[in-house]
Amino acid sequence: MMRPFAGVRNTENLLLPAAALAVAAGLAGAPFARADRGPREESVAIRPIQTPEDGYVSSGACRACHPSQYASWHASFHRTMTQIAAPDTVATSFAGVTIDVLPGGPIRLDERGRELWAEFPDPDAAASLARAEPVSRQIVMATGSHNQQIYWYATGSSRVLGQLPAIWLTAERRWIPRRAAIMSPPGAHAPETGAWNGVCVACHATNGQPRLDAPFGSRPAAAMAADTRAAEFGIACEACHGPGGAHARANRNPLRRYALHFQIGARDDTIVEPERLDPLRASQVCGQCHSFWEFADAQAERAANVRGLPYRPGDDLAATRFIAQPTRNLDTPIMRAFIAADPGFLRDIFWSDGMIRATGREYNALIDSPCFANARDPARTMTCFSCHTMHKAADDRRDAAAWADDQLSPRTAGGGACAGCHTVADDHSHHRAGSPGRACENCHMPHTTYGLLKTIRSHQISSPSVQAALDTGRPDACSLCHLDKPLAWTAAALEDWYGVERPSLSDDEEQVAASLLWLLKGDAGQRAIVAQAMGWDAAQQASGSAWLAPYLALTERDQYDAVRLIAARSRRTLPPFRRDALPRARAPLLLTPDGTFDAARVNRLVRERNHRRVVYRE
Repeated sequence: MMRPFAGVRNTENLLLPAAALAVAAGLAGAPFARADRGPREESVAIRPIQTPEDGYVSSGACRACHPSQYASWHASFHRTMTQIAAPDTVATSFAGVTIDVLPGGPIRLDERGRELWAEFPDPDAAASLARAEPVSRQIVMATGSHNQQIYWYATGSSRVLGQLPAIWLTAERRWIPRRAAIMSPPGAHAPETGAWNGVCVACHATNGQPRLDAPFGSRPAAAMAADTRAAEFGIACEACHGPGGAHARANRNPLRRYALHFQIGARDDTIVEPERLDPLRASQVCGQCHSFWEFADAQAERAANVRGLPYRPGDDLAATRFIAQPTRNLDTPIMRAFIAADPGFLRDIFWSDGMIRATGREYNALIDSPCFANARDPARTMTCFSCHTMHKAADDRRDAAAWADDQLSPRTAGGGACAGCHTVADDHSHHRAGSPGRACENCHMPHTTYGLLKTIRSHQISSPSVQAALDTGRPDACSLCHLDKPLAWTAAALEDWYGVERPSLSDDEEQVAASLLWLLKGDAGQRAIVAQAMGWDAAQQASGSAWLAPYLALTERDQYDAVRLIAARSRRTLPPFRRDALPRARAPLLLTPDGTFDAARVNRLVRERNHRRVVYRE
């Protein structure tokens, strides 16, 4: 249940020429730099506003002294997580565009100078868009830019925002219904009016303050008043380094900067440098947003509904939040109360063994990883920074766009992040050098976490296990690459290579490719994971791709919009279907000798499908 709120020191500018020193000295009494935001924010009444306070000064105050860090942050998707909507910040044109993706009628977009407008069926008018009357609203904010972009309109009720019922897919460059982008049952309708004010502001802005006049969700959003504001929209410098006002004031003195630079090991206690924190506190800087947590009580929730979350980088995250971790606190009173109030929330976030299944909760996965939980030496403890870097290094030869995709350190690929602690024989993986199977992350961090119409790597380090796949329904790493192999094949390999005991298997698990069992029999989450894997080039190389198209075409008829979209995207990666290119070993693929579906077996597995209601808390 995701409820509301549900460093390296820069040295480039230390050796300053005399003219620069004079300028720096002249700034001693100057006001903080103010980011260019167009009209003065305090005069804007129809949306949340940016007002640095409580010691925050915004990224504009960081730029002069930290130009390279500012540049890499500016190129990141953290910066563009939330933006004021304008023709140059949205991912696609609004000029005279008509979107025909909703059953209730078209969405008509328009640009009026710097303003964006939309006419669309009112999502709040009725439970069914088919009966909603069209309304015209100004689009005032946008969320996201990496995978998709969501648009928010002014409702006319204080600063409360509503959500446009269509979103833009950036890679595919097309519009889809907002409901289609969420893993939820067919026909589910959940208006998002007020969601940015009460929920998104916590992590999609810096020092977000909802300033709601009542507990979020206690009454309809249309009846709610909000004076929502943030120090800065997007995930900016101070989201990770803490309020920068004291730091900016102290370091206007060039002599102080020189002293810090030349004093070996010196720390500037006016700012937080996440990578210099201990492993837990360093990871909690990311975990403030990339985790699943709850308020400990109603009083803490109400305070956050008004003034925002109390956590600041460097604090102990667990001191002000309850980190929901079924492997550690399942039987606590707080967890029992949450389960009683929302029995489905655990299975919508976690696999049955406690591993995270929904994206955005990587901190929960990290702290359950043996590389973190069992580590004793801070220097050999895995943290977020073992793989990710928040600023592109000077010697990183990738362009800014390539770095920004996942903000991975150059050393990460192929298990480079693992090599500092793990030295293994060349034959450990039993895969040839240079192949995808030789990369540590493909076996120990498979793509079993889902969100935003795709899968990402599990951030809980684990080893391939057929038994775990049977117990939890979570596809194992081997089967997500070797899509054409039954679980029996995987079990035999793990037994032969690593001495893992072979579990008892059913006839289907002995004979049918595991990927097809999950695709045909599994729940919507399992089907999405396998459909995504079928578009992975490494899996296509290992398994062959000629046989995949018919199964992806079948999956494009799935009940869940999200599953259909993923299947269609994967099918577009395939060459044209040719029956004569099918593999010879066809029985595990449920193909007859002539290359057609074994209809009886396929239909039997589809009849056995798990139709449980799946809602990912993305």
